[in-house]
Amino acid sequence: MTEPVRDPGLQPERTRLAWRRTTLSATVAGVLAAKTAVHDGASADGVVIGAVCCALWLGFLLIAHRRIRALAATDRPAALAPRRATAAVLCTVAIAVCAAALVV
Repeated sequence: MTEPVRDPGLQPERTRLAWRRTTLSATVAGVLAAKTAVHDGASADGVVIGAVCCALWLGFLLIAHRRIRALAATDRPAALAPRRATAAVLCTVAIAVCAAALVV
């Protein structure tokens, strides 16, 4: 039996779409954090945590945008650098921690 020919264009497309979905999820989390921070009167702690959440979102957005551009540039993009992968994970976890701090 012959193996089907792998289309190298499908994996980068799926990965690019996954980065876009994750960016959208982070955007929703950032908007909800900002809304929670100013709901029922803005406290200093809430505003600071909301600002940190928005800054983390911007950092994640920068990482995701660079990765999406790299995936669109070639058929076989280079692997994501460990530093950028770690930064993306840390931004995501920190956004979740900020959101939890706002809710509690």
